[in-house]
Amino acid sequence: MNDDIRNIVLGVVAAGVSASLGWLARTYLWRRRLRRKQAFFGLPGHSESLLVVNREAARDGAVDRFDVSALLELSALIKECGAHAQIVWHDLARQGFGERTEFCVGGPYSNRRTAAHLQALLPGVDIDTDAEKGPDRAAIRVGSEVYRMDPGMTEYVLLARLTGGPEQRGDARPVFLFCGQRAITNQAAARYLARHHARLRRKYGTGSFCLLLKVINSEAYGPDVTELVADVTRDALTPRPEPAEAA
Repeated sequence: MNDDIRNIVLGVVAAGVSASLGWLARTYLWRRRLRRKQAFFGLPGHSESLLVVNREAARDGAVDRFDVSALLELSALIKECGAHAQIVWHDLARQGFGERTEFCVGGPYSNRRTAAHLQALLPGVDIDTDAEKGPDRAAIRVGSEVYRMDPGMTEYVLLARLTGGPEQRGDARPVFLFCGQRAITNQAAARYLARHHARLRRKYGTGSFCLLLKVINSEAYGPDVTELVADVTRDALTPRPEPAEAA
């Protein structure tokens, strides 16, 4: 074998080794990102999860199209984790939390499951469920702050990852809550989670958090223009003080 042939063979071998090492490195990084994503969502491969959806009472139990879009956003995340989803009506999801990851879509006025989670897991949050029109309709109270909506212009939504507190066992699956003032804000929160879950994982790990998001000019921009208002985790997890009794 002369020097030219030997150099060609060595070049081919070196290229093959480099390609193999590059493929192994990419596979390792992809698997590591997948494991971290699965841990954040509580969705190991082939696991089961719940998509809890509300009903629009005014439309014979139909699901608002924006809530359907939110479910599609979440279904894509679940599929990327290699897990499976079961869609359940809010009034039929009569079970505890922690056994399966749960994605609960809708405010307490249309989703009983959300109302139960707010009472049990976010005692510092109060949402006005009065159906009568008024300035406080669907207002979100967290701690001492009140967030009122201007329909179509400024609307708010809570995005939360909840694990039930330290008394829950270590392998308990989380509840993700998408609790907005209008259906379009639920979709905005689902989209925000899909876009920013890696950053949220780096900041919060697999612990609980509650974020207040603002959806801007949904009449023109739909659910796409969303900004973070505040991390309200501490106030949301702290029970609200009981109102003083009249003398």
